[in-house]
Amino acid sequence: MSRALDRFERLARSTRAELAPYESTPYNHADNSSQEEPHPFDARNIHPDLPNRVRDLFDDGYGEQSVFEAFKFIEKEVKRISKLQNKTGYALMMDAFNENNAKIKLNHLATESEIDEQRGYKSIFAGAAAGIRNPRGHEIDIGDTPDEALDYLALASLLLRRLDSAGAR
Repeated sequence: MSRALDRFERLARSTRAELAPYESTPYNHADNSSQEEPHPFDARNIHPDLPNRVRDLFDDGYGEQSVFEAFKFIEKEVKRISKLQNKTGYALMMDAFNENNAKIKLNHLATESEIDEQRGYKSIFAGAAAGIRNPRGHEIDIGDTPDEALDYLALASLLLRRLDSAGAR
């Protein structure tokens, strides 16, 4: 039991140290004329449509849970848009963005370049579901640093923006 508590304490201290630069800055300040740093979500231009819970979890030091919630939101959006209710994760993304029978078209799919783009984003969406979302849903203690969490959230934002620019949302 003592080893588990020691490990928890080390984890808590390391997380606290990693969050220190973000905690020294008030994120919700009323006076915008000051020289204070913007919230990391604003600095990274994280998509505003991600649920508030994503930001709240990040602010509370739960980066990997924040990432998990963001990618769950993307999966729900893809399900809603594609109307593929019986699929999840990797299989959902592969079917929804399949360039041969796309439920979600990111472009006109008229040229080889457009087909390649569709195929590439299919792989990115599917890879994010398998490689980012799934481990955070099935494992414990992934150990995302705040910067790593922000990188994953930036990718989630990119995927949402790609859906937006295609007129899918």
